Amino acid sequence: MTDRVRPYRIDIPEADLRDLRERLRRTRWPEREPVTDWSQGVPLSYLRELCRYWADEYDWSATEARLNRIPQIVTEIDSVPIHALHVRSPYPEAVPLVLTHGWPGSFLEFEQVLGPLTDPAAHGGDPADAFHVVAPSLPGYGFSGRPTEPGWGIHRIAHAWAELTTQLGYEKFIAAGSDWGSSISTSIALQQPHRLLGLHLIPPLAAPEHNEAHLTEAERRALSDLEERTRTGSAYSAVHATRPQTLGYGLLDSPATLCAWIMEKVWTWSDHEDDLDTVLDRDRVLDNVMLYWVTATGASSTRLYWESITEVTEWFTTAVGDQIRVPTAGSVFPAEVPRPSQRWAAKRFTNIVHWGQPARGGHFAAWEQPELFVAEARAARRACLAAQR
Repeated sequence: MTDRVRPYRIDIPEADLRDLRERLRRTRWPEREPVTDWSQGVPLSYLRELCRYWADEYDWSATEARLNRIPQIVTEIDSVPIHALHVRSPYPEAVPLVLTHGWPGSFLEFEQVLGPLTDPAAHGGDPADAFHVVAPSLPGYGFSGRPTEPGWGIHRIAHAWAELTTQLGYEKFIAAGSDWGSSISTSIALQQPHRLLGLHLIPPLAAPEHNEAHLTEAERRALSDLEERTRTGSAYSAVHATRPQTLGYGLLDSPATLCAWIMEKVWTWSDHEDDLDTVLDRDRVLDNVMLYWVTATGASSTRLYWESITEVTEWFTTAVGDQIRVPTAGSVFPAEVPRPSQRWAAKRFTNIVHWGQPARGGHFAAWEQPELFVAEARAARRACLAAQR
């Protein structure tokens, strides 16, 4: 590890927490929605109660203390401070694993999988499955710095991640992630395939086939869900991609706005039966919202869409010309959108070594279903290493 890498500790001033509580209590609420579901967004009664709990009962100090027990580092890459969890396994021969989150997530998505991934024997697993885990905060997210110039898209971040692993002393690694993490990991494979032991993409992004006669029933459902999501749930992406600064004023000034903006996606994209508490309770959701509030990254986090969403959308809607030959593991959780089939993915990822379809889980797989995520990560590791022999 180079001397550019420094330990990091979270320390949010109490004055910031008092200001948050005061803002929540002064929220100017709209009238209730004229519908009886979530079709117009987060229901008033749901958000008011969540924000009341946030102001009166939620305990950030306990969260901060818990997170500070996880080893964290910060370094500077390309003039931007980069924060990461860096949890080394007690097994020296463990495989380095870079886990990348997306929006509206954070490194918190991976909190519950850190122990089983780094020390499998302590969690009933096989020591041979051990990882050294690096979970960076994207530039403009969490405790990483906020870029002050355009150009920080997925490919520049991918280059930064390769540099981060070099600074941490890892020559080769497995790149994994979901949401933006899937695209950034793919970009590492495009730029520096020699650095990778493999990819674990959750899921791989690949264009579908639209010939109705050739589609399986699962592929038809996947296409239908993607079309529905595009029709009813993609306005946020269009705003992020075109006017992130305008939206940012509300996300930075009003904690209720920030909570609603994030909460709507957590509810919609998770795999639950109309009861989010069955997979993510309100403290865990508010932990994640707090990472956006206390770091004032509501605006900066959305700019990645302005940089890269057009290109990434093409990756899962239109055939692209590049091919990736790095050993690739794909995990497709049932409530995720998009959900490529293996045959679609194989046209772009020509060396698929594992294809997992867990029984439960949505967009935030590691956060919602940590045990299933760990099982997929271990299967991906074994398959990728076997392919290297």
